[in-house]
Amino acid sequence: MVTIKGPALFIAQFIGDEAPFNSLSSIAGWAASLGYKGLQIPTNDARFIDLQKAAESKTYAEEIKGIVQEYGLEITELSTHLQGQLVAVHPAYDDLFDAFAPAAYQRNPAARQQWAVQQLRYAAKASQNLGLSASATFSGALAWPFMYPWPQRPAGLVETTFNELAKRWLPILNYYDECGIDLCYEIHAGEDLHDGSSYELFLDKVNQHTRANLLYDPSHFVLQCLDYLEYIDIYHSRIKMMHVKDAEFNPTGRQGVYGGYQSWLNRAGRFRSLGDGQVDFKSVFSKLAQYDFPGWAVLEWECALKHPEDSVREGAPFIKNHIIRVTDHPFDDFAAAGVDQTLQRKILGIQ
Repeated sequence: MVTIKGPALFIAQFIGDEAPFNSLSSIAGWAASLGYKGLQIPTNDARFIDLQKAAESKTYAEEIKGIVQEYGLEITELSTHLQGQLVAVHPAYDDLFDAFAPAAYQRNPAARQQWAVQQLRYAAKASQNLGLSASATFSGALAWPFMYPWPQRPAGLVETTFNELAKRWLPILNYYDECGIDLCYEIHAGEDLHDGSSYELFLDKVNQHTRANLLYDPSHFVLQCLDYLEYIDIYHSRIKMMHVKDAEFNPTGRQGVYGGYQSWLNRAGRFRSLGDGQVDFKSVFSKLAQYDFPGWAVLEWECALKHPEDSVREGAPFIKNHIIRVTDHPFDDFAAAGVDQTLQRKILGIQ
């Protein structure tokens, strides 16, 4: 059995222009002072990691590791959420998603996509150079505007969508395989891979690729009214990463899953800080321990109410107290009668 590693922190929502949030060294020191043992690093800000350089220089990758290790931390994984989003963008979202790419690639969807694919490749090689085993991303979305079928979707639209997604992602997945890295899709609203059924459609199209794995985040499933515990039972062999994030869903007579175009604060479904929402984390951690989840418990802060620094301060002990140090022997070993073939046959009445 495997004990989950942690607590760790995804630093994407904390990066800023003021200390301690403006450099890898200072944010690592801040996280370590709060009890974290690992950092998950986004790859779109060169102040924290120059992704191309980390892919091309093992020396630089070792320097990045050294900065984090100086504070007793480990790099848990790299994140390419923003770049992965740009692998597949419906034209309705072009102007908004241009902000995720450098100015040189904006207003040019084909060039932007090529840039994103190269970024994913850099992340695979950088992860290898850093000695990591998994990396996080988004799938992007071509069919999201047609998620709710009214007017009804034309026959074959979903098939065409997932054929195209597979065409774009399969070469990337093959490269991750060459580098020995699991590519973990965060199953997330706004992505074509947003639940188990859509993930399975994708797996079918990429030939059940061994590197097409999952980042598990129960908060997104609370907002979809999906059984986030049974999800672990179904997909545990594919779950290689985890975000520990809470959420609540409180439908009213005015709104439900779709939120009525309200702000996050006023939606029926909203993200909360750990312990303030409805996720049954005792059961989540128990199931992941049961299935030998091999990764880190990584806090991601997204809360409609609580200040992020308070959430992060409270989050480290919350995660630490939920991680199950798995047993190294069965609880009833004291009553064992030993392994004796003769005795076993006698007990069973076998001559």
